[in-house]
Amino acid sequence: MIRRKLLGVFILSCALGLSAQEKKSFTIDISHPTGNISPNMWGVFFEDINLGADGGIYAELIKNRSFEFADPFMGWKKLGEKIGEGTFLVLNRKDKPNNPRFLRVNTSLSSEKVGLQNEGFRGMGIKQGLRYDFSVLYKQAVPGITLRLQLVDTLGSVIGESTLRPEKTGTDWQKQQISFRAAKTEPKAKLVLWFEGKGTLDVDMISLFPEDTWKNRPGGLRKDMVQLLADMKPGFIRFPGGCIVEGRDLANRFQWKKTVGPIEDRKLIINRWNTEFKHRLTPDYYQSFGLGFFEYFQLAEDIGAEPLPILNCGMACQFNTAELVPIDELDEYVQDALDLIEFANGDTGTKWGKLRAEMGHPLPFNLKMLGVGNENWGPQYIERLEVFKKALNERYPNIKIVASSGTDPEGERFEFLNKELRRLKVDFIDEHYYRSPDWFLTHANRYDAYDRQGPKIFAGEYAAHTDRTAGTGNRNNWKAAIAEAAFLTGVERNADVVGMASYAPLFAHVDGWQWTPDLIWVDNLQAYGTPNYQVQKLYAINKGTHVISVRMDNVIPSGQDGLYASAVLDSKTNEAIIKVVNHNDYPINGSFNIQTKENLAKEVEHIVLTAGLAEENSIQHPNKVSPKIDKVTLKGKTIISDLSPYSFHIFKIKIK
Repeated sequence: MIRRKLLGVFILSCALGLSAQEKKSFTIDISHPTGNISPNMWGVFFEDINLGADGGIYAELIKNRSFEFADPFMGWKKLGEKIGEGTFLVLNRKDKPNNPRFLRVNTSLSSEKVGLQNEGFRGMGIKQGLRYDFSVLYKQAVPGITLRLQLVDTLGSVIGESTLRPEKTGTDWQKQQISFRAAKTEPKAKLVLWFEGKGTLDVDMISLFPEDTWKNRPGGLRKDMVQLLADMKPGFIRFPGGCIVEGRDLANRFQWKKTVGPIEDRKLIINRWNTEFKHRLTPDYYQSFGLGFFEYFQLAEDIGAEPLPILNCGMACQFNTAELVPIDELDEYVQDALDLIEFANGDTGTKWGKLRAEMGHPLPFNLKMLGVGNENWGPQYIERLEVFKKALNERYPNIKIVASSGTDPEGERFEFLNKELRRLKVDFIDEHYYRSPDWFLTHANRYDAYDRQGPKIFAGEYAAHTDRTAGTGNRNNWKAAIAEAAFLTGVERNADVVGMASYAPLFAHVDGWQWTPDLIWVDNLQAYGTPNYQVQKLYAINKGTHVISVRMDNVIPSGQDGLYASAVLDSKTNEAIIKVVNHNDYPINGSFNIQTKENLAKEVEHIVLTAGLAEENSIQHPNKVSPKIDKVTLKGKTIISDLSPYSFHIFKIKIK
């Protein structure tokens, strides 16, 4: 009797639990699209921050390979028991103004063997069995010195070695290469160069690359990092960054012309993130420009993305020096913009088109848009932008102009710029927002009331910060990522206003970062996408071609009862794609009613991304927060599905 009573209580409690589960009904109207979605909608923003280029996606393993850092031996350690005075001399030459320094090694001045050790970028990631390509520029009057190369692990054991004998003599610089394989995997290796024999040898551009670069290009990019970008199928790639475009001062601004042409002629500069944050000083952070504008264009082409270069508008970073170029001296900056378009699109009979062809790309890159300035503000920006716009419109009227709305998504600066940029009728207004997860959750309707006739919006930099902007406590956890997923339903719903969107920053090295959070984290051997990456990727690979209406209780679901939703139609795949976020700590029973006269496939693909709010991915657990895919069955023209707590769902319905 007691057992029967207990069973009855259990059954009753289960029934009460089920009846208490909240139910929500959504209506999706496939038949009446409300707007077009740009093919470039979801993209990526690259900036050389957090060792994103040198020490990151640029696969060079040698730091300070041409001795051009402020301290010419930074990254290098002299080896030998008794190194004679003058054995190692850093000299300058006049015929290479962009890369004047080289190292003269005179072994005759030392009685013992001498060498150099390079520490790489927080070590060198070496893989067992992989081929490594070593090269050097050298000059010698007579033969005498042989280079013995050794890769060593953290214990000093040799894990790969070879010998290079400089062959040619004379007054001209020569390049010589040799390859060898590694016998062991090591994340923190170093390269040792022993100078054997007696004599004098001048060396420069000492370089070491792995063979497994993206598309196996010599001197190319890290394959795993590019693959993560390619997997997103981004519609655009914005480069070369944000604040590095401006520079702390104008002398150290990014100048694209110094990043193209032969690699040994590109002018290295200090990276402005070198000393930006006292809590993360990075004195060895420089830009070698092995990843230059040609390589950026090539990368965009490789991954099927539209290139979006950003150029300096004659203003240094206003948080630093705020240095300005007088309006009557702006011609050089404007000419740089015009010449860049020629470099990207000009035929081989033009000066800059000819250089592009000489670099290996005779066909144009088909540049369609260009950014003028980054996070600049005030009337000084507007008056300089007007000069650029006039020149660009006259010479290249088909090039779309992207202009800055400053550093914040609201406030006096933003209001001023928003009004002025609309007056100027720029093509895209570049909005940036680094805000708390709560801000993203409460602003999912940001673009609902935007002017449909004015400039398009480029959401150029955004990320949910769990601590504070530029603080060390920001985490790439699910709390941040699900807030972004919720906000992006509003971006997608307003795709007729927002033409492009990209998270920022893109890359960060676990041992060399300055800024958190970041989309993709790497060490010297591995790379992984954060939960934020998984959200961005799901939007990008499910972007569709047209916006369709979603209603919940006859209103747009933009945060009511913790629910957010958007939907698109993909005319290429004949699919309706519904995205919904449940930002509650309890499940919701969702009913999705599809309004259409078309026949629908019974089996629906269901993608779900969910985790505890504090959960993150890591080098050790790269897929801890990642999408799961299953199938649900359509009942008539309705999907019934539980929306688990703190979850992001995608339903893909085939239209017959």
